[in-house]
Amino acid sequence: MPLIETPDGPIWKRRTTKEQFIRWFIWLIAIAIIAYAWKGISDKTIWFFVQDAPRQAADIGARMIPPKFSYMSRLWAPVWDTLNIATLGTVIALVIAVPVAFAAAHNTTPHPIVRTIAIFIIVSSRSVNSLIWALMLVFIFGPGVLAGTIAIGLRSVGFCAKLLYEGIEEIDHTQVEAIEATGATKAQQMLFGIVPQVLPTFAGIGVFRWDINIRESTILGLVGAGGIGLELSGSINTLAWTQVSMILLVILSTVIVSEWVSAKVRGAII
Repeated sequence: MPLIETPDGPIWKRRTTKEQFIRWFIWLIAIAIIAYAWKGISDKTIWFFVQDAPRQAADIGARMIPPKFSYMSRLWAPVWDTLNIATLGTVIALVIAVPVAFAAAHNTTPHPIVRTIAIFIIVSSRSVNSLIWALMLVFIFGPGVLAGTIAIGLRSVGFCAKLLYEGIEEIDHTQVEAIEATGATKAQQMLFGIVPQVLPTFAGIGVFRWDINIRESTILGLVGAGGIGLELSGSINTLAWTQVSMILLVILSTVIVSEWVSAKVRGAII
């Protein structure tokens, strides 16, 4: 906090005049960017539809009540497909993420070039949304749960590997040094000094990602990648709003159950 000398005596100020000008200049730049972005959005928005949106939303909401509970008999199989997509996709991601994470961590990577490649894999996976992965994979494998499972797996690799390699870098190195002092090989140091320390982290990451994948797999059907999203897409296209409300209730229930299971498992691990 600078001290400013005045004729009436010294005054303490939170910032100097230069710091205050810099602060206001940053605020000015931020406001200009927001105003420019808003103008770009406003110019491409049809405001008549925005004004009419509340009436349309109320109309659709009225058409969705009551939900078509008899439609539930057709939703058991899609829900099961959704759970399978999330579970198998998470398993695929963890299998790939483990070697990628060890290759990306500073203290376990065999070479800087290998680490660069591993980091590239992590960034590439996290940069592409699962819906985009699914859209591309549907063209390769055709519509169905296979495309959705692989899409979830590819999307999850970066998430799991990033958290895991950060956990590897934060281990207690004294344990590894103690094992090394016994004459253990690099593989033995990793197996007995590193793996036991990151195993709880690995389990927590797996459960947490599975919980996220349950949510993501519910919408993959919108691009033909199987699961309950396929039923949701078909019901919306045919304007069957009572079926849509029933599907939304099922998705909400599935997410709540998965959240409960995830919390219980994480609590048991931690």
